Amino acid sequence: MVYAVVGGWLVLGALVVATWQKIAADRAWRSFVVVLVLAFSLVHQLLFATVTEDALVTFRYAQNIVDGAGAVFNPGDRDEGYANFLWLVVIALPRAAFGADVQTSGVVLGVAAALGCVLLAYFLANRITRLALPDGAGPQPAVGVAAAVLTAGASGLAVYGPSGTELPMFVLLVLAVVYAYVARRAVVAGVLVAAAVMTRPEGLVLALVVGGWLVVAAARGRHNWWAPAGYVLGALVFLVPWTAWRVTYYHHFLPGSAVRVLGPDWRYLTGFSLAHLGFLALGVAAVVTLSLIRTPGRAADARSALWLLFTLALCFTVFVVVLDGDTGPSWRLLVPVPPLLAVASAGAHGVLTAANPSPEPRTVSRLVPVVAAVFTGFAVLVSVVSPDVLTSVRAWHQDSAQLAEVGEWLAAYLPPGSVVSAAAPGAIASRAGSRLLVFGTDLRRATLTVPEDDGYAKTQHCGNDLAFYRVATFRRTGTPFWIAVYPRADEATLLIDYLDRSPDFQYVSCPA
Repeated sequence: MVYAVVGGWLVLGALVVATWQKIAADRAWRSFVVVLVLAFSLVHQLLFATVTEDALVTFRYAQNIVDGAGAVFNPGDRDEGYANFLWLVVIALPRAAFGADVQTSGVVLGVAAALGCVLLAYFLANRITRLALPDGAGPQPAVGVAAAVLTAGASGLAVYGPSGTELPMFVLLVLAVVYAYVARRAVVAGVLVAAAVMTRPEGLVLALVVGGWLVVAAARGRHNWWAPAGYVLGALVFLVPWTAWRVTYYHHFLPGSAVRVLGPDWRYLTGFSLAHLGFLALGVAAVVTLSLIRTPGRAADARSALWLLFTLALCFTVFVVVLDGDTGPSWRLLVPVPPLLAVASAGAHGVLTAANPSPEPRTVSRLVPVVAAVFTGFAVLVSVVSPDVLTSVRAWHQDSAQLAEVGEWLAAYLPPGSVVSAAAPGAIASRAGSRLLVFGTDLRRATLTVPEDDGYAKTQHCGNDLAFYRVATFRRTGTPFWIAVYPRADEATLLIDYLDRSPDFQYVSCPA
């Protein structure tokens, strides 16, 4: 699959560079190239094809909704252990309506949302460019192709497209909100912002930034005051009943996954910056150029939209780095940033050339497809080579599969209704069914705890006993792998005897 991704980039890049003029002039050819970009995005996503721990948690909530137990992880326990209500509902609907598998629905809808991001990047860059065109001037649709190519190459979007998480849909909603703002559809923008808030906590950043942008635009006379009012009303139509339901169902106002101030994580930011250096370079170049080059007054709305994109990218980064800890690979919570920079950078070129037309072909315009292809190549290289991307995702996939196997073993041999606390509750519960009650590691006095989230170990790990628990090590039959679990100390002998009955796991006591 690595060769398919690299080969796809080479073919797509060469085609875009060689036929750039035709892309701009021929609508049918442009549509064909956009389809090829979508195909490349799909192949890029299939390179990873890994369902994440967060997604497995969401799948269990969704399955319980469909089964009639409600939005709970364990039947009878109303704990809001998710922050993606809208995505939870979306992936439960195919199961409720057609009997489709929840996990399959989550993966397919995530891939579709990622492809939608690529397509919306194309339309958004073109829409912003059109705002700067003089009366009677023809469109510059090739700019959108450059934005789509860059978005398709973003490694984070490719990683989380088939992950089953809400991130692709959140990125799609972010781009859709900006599109609604550019199209002067304030009420629609408010509705979409509400959807984003119900999808990710970072939706609050989106809501505040876009709302502030509308207020400033109204104060400057570019919008009337009905725009921010309609925006707020559109958002409240959905946020008020959702909040009321949460308060009555979970009995608290703030989400269970409320953001905590953790302090700046500079190492995290440095890793992200190095891996996305191409996108950052394009963004910085676009910001500097926009700051230095003046444009006619008709381009004011277009420039405002571009600054909105850059501001959103910056605010998301600050929010995640300072306030929200991110433990997932490939800089999970910063997935929206590269697509925002891709659209803003391509749109900046389109706006500046549209607002300042020249009778002679501009040298920079010939560089656009080359720059897009080269920087997309850098992004693909990061996907393939960076230890924080493909290597990390593959390790994650292996750990998740192993922990799911452990969960199936525990469910089969522990007494029904046993309480298990785990560092990876989604993976442990994914094949355990309803026989186990699974919680996070903050639960005290469980029947048994699995405190590690990295799957099997290659050696026997006889760690110190935890409070109220005793370590028990098992060897996976026929393999060199080990797993350490911690049954309750007062029931350890009985629980170990239950688990040792499995032909797949053999208990080996720790050396005295």
